[in-house]
Amino acid sequence: MRVIQLHPPFDHGAALRVPPPHDKKNWSVLWQWLGEDASSIAEASAVQVRTPEGPVVAHCGDWIVLSQSGSFHVAHTLRPMDS
Repeated sequence: MRVIQLHPPFDHGAALRVPPPHDKKNWSVLWQWLGEDASSIAEASAVQVRTPEGPVVAHCGDWIVLSQSGSFHVAHTLRPMDS
């Protein structure tokens, strides 16, 4: 009997959180870690990351995950809706 896989296999890796705009030290660490797979965008405290699904914008508080396969992924945190 074949097993139907509902989710892709978990790919353990490392993660860094996008720091607040004033945290220059951790922004420096994040830029070094991302290398050429990221670029700055005009919006404050945000970074555009190249992922297998295409470019994704990560904001302050979001997690950027580097999987064992060498691909970046973005895990968004919940943000209050602007009224």
